[in-house]
Amino acid sequence: MHKVVCTSLGAETGPHFELFNAEGFDVEVIPRQRQFEFTPTIMETLKDAEVVIAGSEPWTKDVLVRLPKLRVIARFGVGYDAVDLKACDECGVVVTTTPGVLHHAVAEHTIAMLMGVGRLFPSRDQQVRRGEWLRLHTPRISGSTLGLIGLGWIGQATATRAIGLGMNVLVHDPFPNEEFAKKWDIKYVSLDELLAQSDYVSLHCFMSPENHHLINEKTIAKMKDGAVVINTARGPIIDEQALIAALKSGKLRGAGLDVFEEEPLPLSSPLIEMDNVLLSGHVAGIDNESFADTFRMIHRTTMELYRGGWPKEAIRNMQGVTGWKWAR
Repeated sequence: MHKVVCTSLGAETGPHFELFNAEGFDVEVIPRQRQFEFTPTIMETLKDAEVVIAGSEPWTKDVLVRLPKLRVIARFGVGYDAVDLKACDECGVVVTTTPGVLHHAVAEHTIAMLMGVGRLFPSRDQQVRRGEWLRLHTPRISGSTLGLIGLGWIGQATATRAIGLGMNVLVHDPFPNEEFAKKWDIKYVSLDELLAQSDYVSLHCFMSPENHHLINEKTIAKMKDGAVVINTARGPIIDEQALIAALKSGKLRGAGLDVFEEEPLPLSSPLIEMDNVLLSGHVAGIDNESFADTFRMIHRTTMELYRGGWPKEAIRNMQGVTGWKWAR
């Protein structure tokens, strides 16, 4: 029997068990703690795996060369910055993601954070719990400007929801979707223009060397005084120390953060104590529908590879490779 091992958080339940079992694949879940390490015990579990349903743990060449049976790393989600694609190419391991199933969940989470920070949560919640009855006013969200850095599936889903709230939307993306922008009256601008004009800046770009610390001391200085930053993409896109300094100084009014430079967020982080920051633990893409659909897409993509197909829309490496086969 073929073997699938799940290292992704939350994989203890879901449709993947029944789907893979029906195809002759045994599914095993590695119980995950907050931190994931490739311990000898875990490597023993992985040694016979042909497929790994992976979380955000680092898949390095050192790990890959010790897993000769591995054929597919199926990332739960759309990010793959923790996977060494070059090493996977060298080892003949296909890396897949699940585009098109998480965007509604992430967009809802983004808007929830934007509304929460924009209306002074969590501070208002905490004030009432302390018996304080403050009536502070805030800028109206309707009529304000949202700047989206990235207009892929998630950026588009966020844009339509923001427009429904009466917000104006600006976008910076090196690969414009002119048809979508025209339909929704969205304006493409340079990064500097977006930062200068936006009341809310929301990140929806991939993690890459170019995007590492894209939001830093210099780019924050270009933002409006009192702007709000929302990040449901990847933590290292933001220089957290620069963000913390801007939040403390009042340059930024607040932030909504689902992802961090170090995860889980250390309890020593100053972000923990800030009442103008709304936090969640890398869960933006998780709702009932996206959770099940992600596993279904992983199964569908994996089985297409197993049967000799090449679902290129989900494959993130092997550029230009021909003749890849499941059997070594």
